[in-house]
Amino acid sequence: QVQLVEAGGGLVQAGGSLRLSCAASGRTFRNYAMGWFRQAPGKEREFVAAISWSGGRVSYADFVKGRSTISRDNAKNTVYLQMNSLKPEDTALYYCAAGRESYPLDVDYAAYDYWGPGTQVTVSS
Repeated sequence: QVQLVEAGGGLVQAGGSLRLSCAASGRTFRNYAMGWFRQAPGKEREFVAAISWSGGRVSYADFVKGRSTISRDNAKNTVYLQMNSLKPEDTALYYCAAGRESYPLDVDYAAYDYWGPGTQVTVSS
């Protein structure tokens, strides 16, 4: 089992930035690829970003490319999502997830085995 807990969400004005973090405990964190997903009310859960176990490979959804950076610190068992130039349409509950390493990195939420409870991001216009 891997336990995940997100932090760093909040209310921010459009154009602002947030840094989300996800702390992992339990089984060896570095064995897993990590992903960030989000879900807005009435919408499907969607892929945001993913990172390989080593941090050497990353993948982003088109809507965050150039605005967000995913990173991880295996010594701290933590993965991060830096989000800049936030837009009102970024408002959602953001989840981190742990899953098997794959080539390419999985963008399907069904491929991830462990999930945190989520952290709310609200962007005001």
